[in-house]
Amino acid sequence: MIGRGVFCLAVASFIAATGLARSPAPVNDDAVMEGTRRALSEYNFFTDLAGQQPNFEVTPYRLNMPLYSDGAEKLRFVFLPDGKSLAADGEGLLQFPVGSAIIKTFAFGEGADRRLIETRLLLHRADGWLALPYKWNEEQTDATLALAGARLEVERPGGDTISYRVPNKNQCKECHGLNGAVVPIGPKARNMAHGWLAQMVEAGALDRMPEGADTLPVWEDRADADAEQVARAYLDVNCAHCHRPAATASNSGLDLRWEQDGAIALGILKRPVAAGRGSGGHEFSILPGEPDRSIMVHRMDSVEPGVAMPELGKSTVDPDGVAAVRRWIEGMPAS
Repeated sequence: MIGRGVFCLAVASFIAATGLARSPAPVNDDAVMEGTRRALSEYNFFTDLAGQQPNFEVTPYRLNMPLYSDGAEKLRFVFLPDGKSLAADGEGLLQFPVGSAIIKTFAFGEGADRRLIETRLLLHRADGWLALPYKWNEEQTDATLALAGARLEVERPGGDTISYRVPNKNQCKECHGLNGAVVPIGPKARNMAHGWLAQMVEAGALDRMPEGADTLPVWEDRADADAEQVARAYLDVNCAHCHRPAATASNSGLDLRWEQDGAIALGILKRPVAAGRGSGGHEFSILPGEPDRSIMVHRMDSVEPGVAMPELGKSTVDPDGVAAVRRWIEGMPAS
């Protein structure tokens, strides 16, 4: 991996020789490591903030299976401190060194009509990860810290208007909480492209190719993929951050992680612990061959408070996600 000092020296020499414009300022390490900055621009993660053009130290990435957030586009980036690299930990979460940042911007619309809504930061500090939400202004020139969250009227590409929720700082913990600490949930090796990981290894930004990398199916290719693989991957990405041991919904008894093989833990012929009216009068989380009699489908297909799942991060039903889980259940042999 090229160190920041070496890179900056090379850029400065090139500029001095050619007389070109100044090099971009590096990422603000102090902002990553200390305090809470009011404006997203103070971090220097981007050379073109509104255009989401990353600084030379910031790397974009994508996920095979994304998390649904009312159909928002996600622009994802990672920043690693000078001279540090990621460490592989099997197919699971990549291990980030202290001083790293994970950056995710939510947007609706395309081209000139694209509107940036919020940018969420995960900053890895000496005492753990800190989650901070930033809300974009109407002028689309910067985003400001929104510790209390926000409700925004957002028009989606289909023309409908939704009440979009920017989570407050504490709500971030509901999805990112594990054993009382905040942890990243997105960049798992199994959910990232082999080519991206290989490039990071080649650049010295990742210590080795992770075992089990790139195993989740690509969402855009789901029609031709195995139904169980697609549904399990969807549940792993969209639900397992809460429905796993030591997480916020562990008392449900559901464990929807990709690595879970137990039928009951996945909800198959599992009776609810305390779903109440959320059960819709159904008896099992998943009734093989019967998606319309399965609590999981009932809750995914609802936006009613107290019924809808996930509880956070959506105000609309994901019809494609529901269809993926329905297809899996329909294909199960009836008991």
